[in-house]
Amino acid sequence: MTKKLNGLGRRVLTFPAVHPCESISPSTLLISLIDLAHDICTYKSEFFSTNKRNALKAVRQVHNLLIFLEELRVESADIPGSLVISLSELHLTFQRIRYLLEDCTREGARLWMLTKSDRVSNQLRLFIRAIGTALDVLPLAAIDVSSEVKELVDLVMRQARKAIFETDPDDKRVLNDVIRILGRFEDGIRPDKSEVKRVLDYLGITKWSQCNQEVKFLDSEITIEYLNVDKRSELALLSSLMGFLSYCKCIMFDLVDNEASQQVSKKCCNNMLGGLTPDDFTCPISLEIMKDPVTLSTGHTYDRASILKWFRAGNSTCPKTGERLQSKELLVNLVLKRIIQDWSVDNGVSIAEESGHKNRDITRTVLAGSLAAEGAMKLLANFISDRLLEGTSEEKNKVAYEVRLLTKSSIFNRSCLVEVGCIPSLLKLLSSKDSSTQENAIAALLNLSKHCKSKSMVVESGGLDFIVDMVKKGLKVEARQHAAATLFYIASIEEYRKLIGENPEAIPALVDMVRDGTDRSKKNALVAIFGLLMHSGNHWRVLAAGAVPLLLNLLTSSDREELITDSLAVLATLAEKLDGTIAILHHGALDMIMKILDSCTSRAGTEYCVSLLLALCINGGANVVALLVKSPSLMGSLYSLLSQGSSRASKKASALIRILHEFYERHSSGSTTPVLPQDRSVHVW
Repeated sequence: MTKKLNGLGRRVLTFPAVHPCESISPSTLLISLIDLAHDICTYKSEFFSTNKRNALKAVRQVHNLLIFLEELRVESADIPGSLVISLSELHLTFQRIRYLLEDCTREGARLWMLTKSDRVSNQLRLFIRAIGTALDVLPLAAIDVSSEVKELVDLVMRQARKAIFETDPDDKRVLNDVIRILGRFEDGIRPDKSEVKRVLDYLGITKWSQCNQEVKFLDSEITIEYLNVDKRSELALLSSLMGFLSYCKCIMFDLVDNEASQQVSKKCCNNMLGGLTPDDFTCPISLEIMKDPVTLSTGHTYDRASILKWFRAGNSTCPKTGERLQSKELLVNLVLKRIIQDWSVDNGVSIAEESGHKNRDITRTVLAGSLAAEGAMKLLANFISDRLLEGTSEEKNKVAYEVRLLTKSSIFNRSCLVEVGCIPSLLKLLSSKDSSTQENAIAALLNLSKHCKSKSMVVESGGLDFIVDMVKKGLKVEARQHAAATLFYIASIEEYRKLIGENPEAIPALVDMVRDGTDRSKKNALVAIFGLLMHSGNHWRVLAAGAVPLLLNLLTSSDREELITDSLAVLATLAEKLDGTIAILHHGALDMIMKILDSCTSRAGTEYCVSLLLALCINGGANVVALLVKSPSLMGSLYSLLSQGSSRASKKASALIRILHEFYERHSSGSTTPVLPQDRSVHVW
């Protein structure tokens, strides 16, 4: 009942405490309360970057009550009802105190908690006074404990009634320093490094990894705040703080120390995922794996669609506990969502397309979020540009890594770094003999290539040859797969699709990656090839590189649905031309494609299957149609697409059904008029 939480499945400064149920036995309630008090007392030795005095004052009060609770006995049958009420109210308040102490000591939330010092002080005051209120109904005279303990309880009661929790003066001073630094960012002025260092030292942020953890926390808070359309009151402050810490991370720390911690984190994550089963991820309402887990004020988590349906049915209680909800606010459980996605990938479980597998919507990042965030990023972009030009090899690698992180999910950051001219410098780093530098540079270029102006800058700087060479000879697998993905984004421009195709090594290198690469590499290569096929002149190049047998092999050998779907997409595009149809039919692929259509669970995969069969019929002629007509299950699959598929899939299915019907009718009537022109008929192996 009092299992200690890590706080990560709950938004900071929310307190989803659950009132003990009325039927709980007094002994069970007391044991749980003692456990809670012990948990709270362990925070005495924790590091508090802010709110330390007030937090420890609250811990001392709980410790004093723990002495009383451990001496209390509730085995007798005539326990006063007021005692149970008092213990229940203490249990509720202790839960809230523990949540608040978790927040005060939470790694990654130190700067945010500094800005909330006044609120934390007020919350602690309210919680301690709630302890006093709970003790008011305690029948102390009727309880068999020592007189010393009774005096201690009386002391706690008196102190709780007049409890004063003021914000720590040191917290106020450092918060004013932060506000002054943000003001300098707004004015486009670099803050004094010594002043920035004082803030970081006070918060205990002494390493790059700690600063990066703060940035990640703020980013997740911004995401949650942005989803809350009705409130969004904290967006500007969160954005400013994130800009400040991003600036600090790049400028104040020379060493990136996250590699060891990442390995430990990955090991812990793998151990955790290894002990989980699908039951751990199922919604208590739908009993299906959650796609968008959200948490109620009771602390219980449900799939968003299911709990909203529950509310729309007129219910205002928690489905699991039956407790009436004071608020129907839904908190996005980002940690659980990520765990479900990681588990799904590791176990080959497909989550529906409308779930979290969609790319994160980053359109909100077109703007910086605040003037301070904008100023910080512009100053940082100039610093990075200078380091890429004039820094040592180690410094260039470090800032390339920073660019990689800054541009991963921020359109504004991409714009700033493109504008200051980072792309030519990053392209030069692709020639580095250091594998880490190479990987960071190409990953940064991949993110920047998503910006509208960057593609022309890459091409005009002679970057295509560098990137193609990286696909072939990158020192690390990750660098090669990033290079393939970069080609995909550059190929979104018709003129550049042609230029890439004209490089004699580009398409063969991508096809080699489909054959020999990791699953991620195969996917990146497939989408790059698909993009290049939008230029008709690249069609024969893909065929000449031997893509067809590799793609058909993937259809049978891969257990990854996304690779099968991407392979079908490329094959469907190749089949639109006669030489592509000939190559596909030459390898006896017709039966295989029909089997995939019967078994495919992906809507996109099913659509590409139908597109591929339609193209094979049109270009392959009567021989292909004759074989398709004999399939007993094909018509059923096609008719289901008419009602359940997308509009595009329905049109393709309708066209294929019409061809099959016309062939069947002509064959039944003995007509010799071909359904399709005879000169388009291809022998089927």
